[in-house]
This record gives sequence, structure tokens and C-alpha cells, in this order.
Amino acid sequence: MAERSTASVDVADNSGDEPLTAKADEATTDGTAQAEDTEGASSKDTENTGGGRERSEAVPASPDLHSGHKLAGRYRLEECVTRLDGFSSWRAVDEKLRRAVGVHLLPADHPRARSVLAAARSSALLGDPRFVQVLDAVEENDLVYVVHEWLPDATELTALLAAGPMEAHDAYQLVSQLSQAMAAAHREGLSHLRLTPGAVLRSSTGQYRIRGLAVNAALRGITAEHPLRTDTEAIGALLYAALTHRWPYGSDAHGLSGLPKSMGLIALDQVRAGVHRGLSELAMRALANDGATASRQEPPCTTPDELAKAVAAMPRILPPEPTFTAPPAYQRTTYQQGTYGRPSSHPSAVTQPVMPAPPAPLQSRAGRVLKWTVSALLIAALGLGSWQLAEALLDRTKGSDDTGVSEPNEDDKNKDDKPAPSAEPLDIAGATEFMPDGSGIKQRDVPNTIDGDIGTAWVTPRYETFANFGNLPQRKQGSGIIVDLGKVRDVSGVDVSMYRKGQTTTVLAASPDASSPSTTADFDQPIVKRTVAGSKLEEKLDKPVRTRYVLIHVTELPSDGTGGYRGGISEISVLG
Repeated sequence: MAERSTASVDVADNSGDEPLTAKADEATTDGTAQAEDTEGASSKDTENTGGGRERSEAVPASPDLHSGHKLAGRYRLEECVTRLDGFSSWRAVDEKLRRAVGVHLLPADHPRARSVLAAARSSALLGDPRFVQVLDAVEENDLVYVVHEWLPDATELTALLAAGPMEAHDAYQLVSQLSQAMAAAHREGLSHLRLTPGAVLRSSTGQYRIRGLAVNAALRGITAEHPLRTDTEAIGALLYAALTHRWPYGSDAHGLSGLPKSMGLIALDQVRAGVHRGLSELAMRALANDGATASRQEPPCTTPDELAKAVAAMPRILPPEPTFTAPPAYQRTTYQQGTYGRPSSHPSAVTQPVMPAPPAPLQSRAGRVLKWTVSALLIAALGLGSWQLAEALLDRTKGSDDTGVSEPNEDDKNKDDKPAPSAEPLDIAGATEFMPDGSGIKQRDVPNTIDGDIGTAWVTPRYETFANFGNLPQRKQGSGIIVDLGKVRDVSGVDVSMYRKGQTTTVLAASPDASSPSTTADFDQPIVKRTVAGSKLEEKLDKPVRTRYVLIHVTELPSDGTGGYRGGISEISVLG
């Protein structure tokens, strides 16, 4: 099967019937809405992979659009990747920001249109980089469409599982990152309900990202009586599949063979030898809600938060040691062998260069006299040179005393002692989040940085593994706050209270004629050069700069003490 980008938000991947476009060209980008194969499904509704109930209802046909159609005069549809169940999914281009995006389309009179809009808007407010971000959710011209990130460099978990079982370290990273991400989503009241291998992506940096949060279930009309338990079981199923290369249910799915139907859920070490014991127990505890027996009488994990705590409690699994190939045997060159430029008359023998013998030391009486004479001459020369150097320095000092340089008078002293005028805070008209790549982090918290209350702050999410905002493609230029002074003013300094010390920060000012600056190139006047800030970042300029916009630019975050990275800004004061 041909491969395409794995960037779109997953909708319903059951590895059942292929969507119409997949049958046409034998390829899908992400299993974005594959029809469900109810044949051989378990007693749960449709299949145990999601644990949710899919509502049966008559739906109108999906919108009949074509490549090249534009939505909102901005999103140009490029390729339809799925057309199913009254909606369609497209790869598109955001012509305003010049980037690829994914779009879900459905008629405004679709029975699930309202719930899709609500789910997309709720997911967009989360702003967690561990999830594929919803960028827009709009109802326009009898259409409802949801725009989301498109990640061309990510690899779908389905493809990773197709290559065979994972190493223990990779499986540990999978369950750790997924459980922490879903725990954060549930704290905000959001569930997934269709967490399948097609809904999980791994970036080139090793970070896992989840797509289809809330939107997946809304598009398919899926609900669950116990959403926490449903998502926990789904993570357990993914861990089971990663360790055993088998799907832990009685039917084949996602390119994996299922378990024998007559035997139920089998312990992992009975499916594949050598499975990591700790991870095996975690998988069974997460799947215990579906009839499994938790190992060692430990209670089952019924929520992603419980599962994340269980992962944190177990010993950390280190990556395997890298294997190095032995270097080739050292070969001496002909130059080192002393035969450079001519063939050796004895190829089997190595000719060693003959070193001349050092001259014999002077042992005679004449030699000893010569040595003492040379030593005396050297000592005399050194003494004469030192005397001449000292005389030159004394002459220079005497000459400087006669130059007529006088002490400053009292008037000059009083003039120098006058204090410089104190800088006063300037009025701030507003503040926005610095979004050079078009996607925000915590835009609703930006007013906390200019409210005069140091107890409130704009705080970034927690990023894994890398201090530069998780090394995410959309965070290559970092983030920060842009302060608007309302008009062009003389800025003589800044006083910034940081949410946490250790953040790599730069403060820049835009040119006086700048209008709505949004990239680092728009801020060409440095106020504070790149520095690792403490809890306070203060700077007074010798010469004020004229500007209306000031950027507090954060590029690297400090560790939060738990293996992640987080930062933020508490209060900003611009001095005039």
C-alpha cells in the first residue's frame, strides 16, 4: 500500500472496510474515517478499541466539493482523503500562512454538526502540544468545517506496529506520554473515545502526539458511559499491541492479528516470550476493566491519571546501549615506513629510519670553561636589559607628571554626582502572544502579564524531553509576549518578572514605523541580549529606543524537576 503523510486528525480507524477514496487508489493518509468492520466484533458496541457507543442515525450525503475549492477565501482544498458517513476529510493549504492543514467538512444540517463544532472548539482551547491542534472551527454557507494541523514528518503508530513489537524503552515512552497527555485532557473535561493506533503519531524527535481529541468521537457520534475508563483501556490495548504485536481482542484490527476468541485476554508473556514484566503488568492493569486479572493482586487502573502514576512508580527503563562496529586495523603508510617515493627492495620487511646519534657532551676542561663563559655573558645581558627597561619606565612616569593634567574642580565633581533621572513605567495599551508560526499556547492568559498582579502569570504547557518547547516544529522560534504601548514612545528599559528562573530570554523592540509585528525580523532593536534570566529581568538603556511594540522572547525553558520543561512570564513593565 502506498504511503502518504500521516498528518490528519484520526476519525475512526477500525481496520474494517476502506473508505471510498482508499479503495480507489489503495492509500489513505491516516485511516481518517475507515468504515467499521462489525463482523466478529466483541459484545461491546462495535469494537473494544474505543469502548464508546456509536449512534445509528440517518445522515445527509457529504458535501460535494472538489480540489481547488476555497473555504473562507483562505483554505484551498487539495486532496480528499476520506468521504464517509456524511462528512469528508481533506488535505488543504492555508494560503494566508502558507502551510499544509487538514480539514473535516460536513453539511450544516448534519445531525452531528453541532456536536462536532462544540468538540472542536473545546479541543482548541486545551492548547496542549501533545495533541494535534485544532486551528479553526467554522459554520459558513451551509457547511461546517474543522481545520487542524497537518504533520508531514510524523509516523503513525499503525506503521510502527507493522514493523514488529517495540523495544521495552519505546513501549515505556509510549504508555508514559499517552497516559500523561490523556490525564491532562480529562482534567479539562475532554475525552477521546477512539484512541486507536491510527490516532497516535510519533514525531522525528520521539514525541508522541494524539490526534482527534473529542472531534473523532463527535464525527462518528460515539459516546461512552465511562469515558475515563474507556480511554484508559485504549491505552492499555496500545501497550499490549506494542509489546506482543497482537491486538488484545478476538478480531483482527489495525493490521494486527487478534487473540483466539475462545481464550479471552491472555497474559502477555503467554503470547510472546521475553516481554518486560513491569510493562506487562501495566497493560493488564489497564485492561483489567475488560475482564483481565491484574497481576500480583494490584488494583486495576481505571483512569489515565492512575495509569500515569503507575508508570512513574516503576523503575525507569533506559534505552538499549548503542552498538559500535570495531574500527579497521591500523595500516601504516609507506611514508611512515620510510619508503615514500620509491619501492622497497624487501616488501616483507619494514625499513626503520636511522636516527643520528646525539653529540657527546662536553666533558673536557675546555668544554667546562666554555659553558661557564656563555652563562656569564647571558646573565650580564639580562641585567643590562632590565636596567634599561626600568630607566625608560621612570622617564615616562616623570613626563606624565609634567603634562599639566589637573584634578577635576568642585563644579565638575558636583556635576558628575548629580543622579540620573529615574525611569518611569509607561502605560501599556495591550499585549498579545508571540506566534511566529501561527499557533498559540495560552492566549487567554496573556492579560495576566500586564495586570499589575505578580501572582498571576502566562504559563506555558509542560514540554517533554527538550527545553526548546519540546523541539516541536511550530515552536522553532519559541514564544513570548508582545507588549503594545499604544503609540511610539521612548523606551529606556524593562522590568520583567519571570514565572520561573532559568528561561533563555531576549527583549527586542520593533522599529518606530512597524505595524502589527509578528516575526523576530520585525523586532530589530535589541533591549536585552540573549540571556538566561533569573526571577527578574531588568535592563536600563544608556540611550532610549523609540518604538511602540516590545517583545519579551523566550526560546528555552527551565526544567520543572520531573523530566519536563515549563516557563512563563508573571509581569511586564516597560520603562520610559
